[in-house]
Amino acid sequence: MNKIMFSILKILEKQQKILGSTEIARQLKPHGIELTERAVRYHLRILDERGLTKNFGKKGRRITEKGKKEFQHAFVSERVGFVISKIETLSFLSDFNVDTLHGNAILNISYFPEGRLIESLQILRRVFNSQYVMSDRVVMAKANEEIGDLLVPEGTVGLGTICSITMNGIFLSAGIPVISKFGGVIEIENGRPKRFVSIINYDGSSLDPLEIFIKSKMTDVLGVLMHNSGKVLASFREIPSVCMDKAEILIEKMVHAGIGGVILLGKPNQSLLGIPVGLDRVGIIVVGGLNPIAALEEANIPSESHAMSTLYQYSKLIGFEKLYKEISKKFD
Repeated sequence: MNKIMFSILKILEKQQKILGSTEIARQLKPHGIELTERAVRYHLRILDERGLTKNFGKKGRRITEKGKKEFQHAFVSERVGFVISKIETLSFLSDFNVDTLHGNAILNISYFPEGRLIESLQILRRVFNSQYVMSDRVVMAKANEEIGDLLVPEGTVGLGTICSITMNGIFLSAGIPVISKFGGVIEIENGRPKRFVSIINYDGSSLDPLEIFIKSKMTDVLGVLMHNSGKVLASFREIPSVCMDKAEILIEKMVHAGIGGVILLGKPNQSLLGIPVGLDRVGIIVVGGLNPIAALEEANIPSESHAMSTLYQYSKLIGFEKLYKEISKKFD
């Protein structure tokens, strides 16, 4: 499979819906690929023949399960550094304003079984009532409905949660550059963060680290909720030390806007939980936006997550407690 076909699969895998050759050609341009619609159709026919895409006539194509697996395994070298590139792109595109509460936040999109909705909501409720979420603001959609530009698969419920990279965008808009170093699993003991027990650097990974930790069953979010000790998802960032005062003010504004997530803010040129920082920099530990989904996996409720999936209007999100009560009434 050449780079063009890989890029087409990448677009179809992200969209999870039928796309025509005109739209695919348009979306290939940011990948550095300029093709006519005819050339796109030529490559699509090859993908059809290999069973990687399904032809819906004039409507366009959709990626198949075989195509998804091929995308996950092909061109690994192309995807190394993909995560950090995505972080930087979304940080720039996010324009959420903590003063006006308008603009786009970055969402993680997760799917879980429709038949286990109430059970899932009860578990999620416990996480959203804790400090281990970026925000209690969410969006939920049924099968075949869209959250941003992602289509919810058959037999599942889609849940959009605030991604921690939203903080990068808020800081960037305020003139504070953020370096995202790694995602990891942090040990909590008696309600206090103790140490990182596992980390994966963003710039050396082809997959989002937090998704890997969830599927590897390396978290214990439910343990933290029940016993005040366990393991949660978190990430490590750095900012210039000269921006520290401005950052502290901004973090307070974020909390008032309904976005928390900062577990620890370090001191200039000092390590944080044993993690060294660069010269004239300050470390920040931020809670992982996928902790609610980690709790579902711990309870043996299967899920599929797409970290840093889409931009979404913050004003259209609702508080999880309100969502929980609305859905619970329908089942009473």
